[in-house]
Formats: sequence, C-alpha cells, structure tokens
Amino acid sequence: MVADACGHASIGFCLVRILRHLGSSPCRFLQDYQSVVFLFFVSEVHGRTFGVWTLLTCTLCFLCAFNLENKPLYLATFLSFVYAFGHFLTEYLIYHTMAIANLTTVGIFAGTSIVWMLLQWNSYQPLKSKHS
Repeated sequence: MVADACGHASIGFCLVRILRHLGSSPCRFLQDYQSVVFLFFVSEVHGRTFGVWTLLTCTLCFLCAFNLENKPLYLATFLSFVYAFGHFLTEYLIYHTMAIANLTTVGIFAGTSIVWMLLQWNSYQPLKSKHS
C-alpha cells in the first residue's frame, strides 16, 4: 500500500466508509427512515436500494483506502463521491425532495472527499526507481 507519511488517506477513507455505513443502517432496519432523508414518502424497496447502494460505496471506499496506488479504483471511488453529490444536489435543486440539512451533510463528506482526492491525485503512485 502506498500512502502519505502518516497514513492519513487510509484513515480518512476508512472513517468515511464507517460513517456511510452507519448512515445507511437505518435504511435497512427502520421502516420510517425516509422521513429522515427525504421530504416525501419513499417505498420500502427504494429505501432498501438506497441502503444497499450506500453499502456498496462503503465497500468501494474501504478497498480504495488499502489500494491507493490503484488508479482505476481511485478514479471509481472519486467518481462515486461526484455522483453522490451530484445526485443529492439534483434532488434538492430540481426535484425539491431533499432537506437542506441533509444536503449539507452530504456536501461536507462528498465535497471534502472530492477536493482531497483531487489534491492528492498523483500522490499515491509508486516511485519509479532510476537504474544506472
């Protein structure tokens, strides 16, 4: 695994993964979770789909945290944050189906992750040794 000097990237991805998982737990176990996230009724199947999608993105973050040098996996993880933020921003701005408080929470995690991953884009590539 290639990481920054203190391993902050792996710790950061694991933290985001754990928080995402904790956030999706009510989606799988509580019937009335939709009042927490959305402003309208969501069917049980849509709630479970949201929970599974969140679990999938948690897994992606976890895998990326331990394989930062894997460029395609890094890109897939980066795009998952972009897609999530774009989706929830659309729900708020266009469809008016999401509360601003929830958009703020998504924005903090996704926005920070997007900026961080862009700033660190080539930082985790293995150093090429020069052969004399």
